Amino acid sequence: MKKLLSCLFTIIAAVQLSYGQGTANLVDYVNPLMGTQSKFSLSAGNTYPAIALPWGMNFWMPQTGKMGDGWAYMYDSEKIRGFKQTHQPSPWINDYGQFAIMPLTGKLKIDEESRASWFSHKAETVKPHYYKVYLADYDVTTEIAPTERAAQFRITFPKADTSFVLLDAFDRGSYVKVLPKERKIIGYTTKNSGGVPANFKNYFVLIFDKPFTFSSAFHGKTLAKDTLELSAAHVGAVVGFKTKRGEQVSIKVASSFISPEQAELNLQRELGNDSFDATKAKGEQAWNTELSRIKVEGDNIDQIRTFYSCLYRVLLFPRKFYEMDKANKVVHYSPYNGEVRPGYMFTDNGFWDTFRAVFPFFTLMYPTLNSHIMEGLANAYDESGFLPEWASPGHRDCMIGSNSASLIADSYVKGIRGYDINKLYEAVIKNTEHAGPVSSVGRFGHEYYNELGYVPYDVKINENAARTLEYAYADFCIAQLGKELKKPQSEIDLYLKRSQNYKNLFDPETKWMRGKNKDGKFQAPFNPFKWGDAFTEGNSIHYTWSVFQDVKGLINLVGGREAFVQKLDTVFTLPPVFDDSYYGFPIHEIREMQIMNMGNYAHGNQPIQHMIYLYNYAGAPDKAQYWTRQVMKRLYQATPDGYCGDEDNGQTSAWYVFSSLGFYPVTPGTTQYVIGSPLFKKATLTMEDGKQFTVEAPASSDSNLYIQGAKLNGKSYDKTYLEHGDIQKGGTVQFDLTGKPSKSWGTKPEAVPFSLTK
Repeated sequence: MKKLLSCLFTIIAAVQLSYGQGTANLVDYVNPLMGTQSKFSLSAGNTYPAIALPWGMNFWMPQTGKMGDGWAYMYDSEKIRGFKQTHQPSPWINDYGQFAIMPLTGKLKIDEESRASWFSHKAETVKPHYYKVYLADYDVTTEIAPTERAAQFRITFPKADTSFVLLDAFDRGSYVKVLPKERKIIGYTTKNSGGVPANFKNYFVLIFDKPFTFSSAFHGKTLAKDTLELSAAHVGAVVGFKTKRGEQVSIKVASSFISPEQAELNLQRELGNDSFDATKAKGEQAWNTELSRIKVEGDNIDQIRTFYSCLYRVLLFPRKFYEMDKANKVVHYSPYNGEVRPGYMFTDNGFWDTFRAVFPFFTLMYPTLNSHIMEGLANAYDESGFLPEWASPGHRDCMIGSNSASLIADSYVKGIRGYDINKLYEAVIKNTEHAGPVSSVGRFGHEYYNELGYVPYDVKINENAARTLEYAYADFCIAQLGKELKKPQSEIDLYLKRSQNYKNLFDPETKWMRGKNKDGKFQAPFNPFKWGDAFTEGNSIHYTWSVFQDVKGLINLVGGREAFVQKLDTVFTLPPVFDDSYYGFPIHEIREMQIMNMGNYAHGNQPIQHMIYLYNYAGAPDKAQYWTRQVMKRLYQATPDGYCGDEDNGQTSAWYVFSSLGFYPVTPGTTQYVIGSPLFKKATLTMEDGKQFTVEAPASSDSNLYIQGAKLNGKSYDKTYLEHGDIQKGGTVQFDLTGKPSKSWGTKPEAVPFSLTK
């Protein structure tokens, strides 16, 4: 019996090892519902199932929330109100350019409350390239297959004389026109949450494969009889059919931010004469192509599912906010000045989150895409006078910092070209001397920062300490870029000097970062557990580590390597206490830290996500190996409650993707990735030019997580970082993992990653 069980387990392991080796569709391991069991008070990701292609201009989603609700799909909901074209990057930012399609049977119900249908996850199929659900109230099955700017719907109706498809163009200004002879609905929606010019419209077109037996427009909750065209605050259209049981009605739908004609062009170009199944197959191929750029192998199927579910999230944003005109030239509607301009544009991204790992992932794996994104940044600067920091689709007043400098420096330092770098350098320099049209753009408090070396606590500029730390890192990135561009040494030295401004906020008494008043005295009273106030969605315990550019300098301030390691340990050993007086209640980020049982470590928000890797800089890489594994094991699962906080445009997912591969970009703007503990027995990264870099850790398991030794291309390797160039040119890094920490590998001072202080 034991021998039989042993053989069975061997077979199971062998089958599981085949996952990620091309023997199955990698898209099948993605769960788009990961993170959807969220709400305002507690985020398990704050995601929705994005039915889309990578970086697509349009996403589709089942809509369970009310029109305008940022939580448009919640896993615990029981009813679907429609299937929405969405551009939402976050529930906190909300949506724009949105409209919904809803099939019904029987008595026509227009308003979203009455038309909503019960559904069950047991009768729901959710994949990145395909969605299917049974609407119980109408005995109807709806399927969706997307392209970048279009989609196909296939609706299976019961036997009914009154089968309908309703198009809701939403409120805040909309227009519809039904064209029965052409089996078509056209129109536009202006529904948005900000960040758009006055002439903003999302033009849509729907083409049906079956003649209408009924057609009408509606406004609000009222059917406008004998009316096929309406423009008002809230309008929509309904078309009807007589159907046999099992009869399928297909809809081809596309949209454009440029014009109705461009919407038609997008439809013809991306759907043409394709059947629903053809569009679905192309979408599956598109996702498998991107997911297979990284193939992971191991004997834990849950880890593989989590990896590809996270990778899917990394590949959704930023959104391609551009279209191809009649001459097949790249053009875009500018969300900054309302004009149609040539060239690339990307949007729906908050760089405060994503500079940390998402964009470094693109510099590593997608240099051509990264080049296009850089061109889009230059276009945004031309069209608005500032670089975006949180765009959706134009400038939004959200978060802090001038983190666009990190994206630009990281791209250029890592050798990516094909865009106007001098214009981008001009833009990052402008940031250092100007506040933008909203507080997230440019640098609020720049006049104090440039004169005093910090943004004071007492000059009515909120989150001042966080701004100081992030400006100092951005100044380092500017200096790095200046070196590459051979700018005058005096200019480079200015920004190198400013990159040391973090020291102005380090309190030698408490050894935490602390707000400082204009007169040079530290803000008092001081509570390192106080969230917000001088910091952004965190406290001093989280933000003290935001010295990406000079960890050795921070180590010296704390008191040396041993003291620094103890300080890092404190984050995990402290109880999850907090002071929420700045907000007046525990914001969801506070609650998520409190309940994860990892002390004061708040992985659910971005400022501290790099912190674990700082153990490497102080000669304790074994602790980085331990804690990265703990976070991967305890805080991530490919389930509806699978994140420990906001996913945020791929950033929290990118942390997992990088960390499971065994390395992480602690300091974008340099060429190094800091080593943690590889999760998989083997991972193969295929670069854009076809070269492959392999990470091998054959002994990896839950208990074998400590690095005893490593080899890079067959040669002994003792550094605690990998170089970008070594990965790009292909090769193999091998890690010898065991169950006991090593006190020799990677502990020497010369093994540590980059730091400004030597």
